[in-house]
Amino acid sequence: MSRMIYHMCPEEAWAEAVAVGRYAGTADDRRDGFIHFSTAEQLPESARRHRAGQTGLVLVAVEAERLGERLRWEPSREGALFPHLYGPLLPQEAARVLPLPLGPDGEHLFPPLA
Repeated sequence: MSRMIYHMCPEEAWAEAVAVGRYAGTADDRRDGFIHFSTAEQLPESARRHRAGQTGLVLVAVEAERLGERLRWEPSREGALFPHLYGPLLPQEAARVLPLPLGPDGEHLFPPLA
């Protein structure tokens, strides 16, 4: 069984990636040199810290094993290991892409996560 990991990005950025056949990440990803992913457990806090109040986002779900050696698990918040993708994400590597709306309280409403 593969572990699912998740990336949040603007819907327009993902649509552009689909059109050109590759996703290079957000400005923050490009600045840091890798595409930030989170596990299902890490996702709500990542959204609160880095995407608070942002609308028009999608949640890109990817099976970690599909990314091979480009994916590294590296320490971040309080030493927790986070999945970081070095190199582009190909749209066909995504298992699902789902809207990530805001709820009435301003927090993101996550779909059921694997």
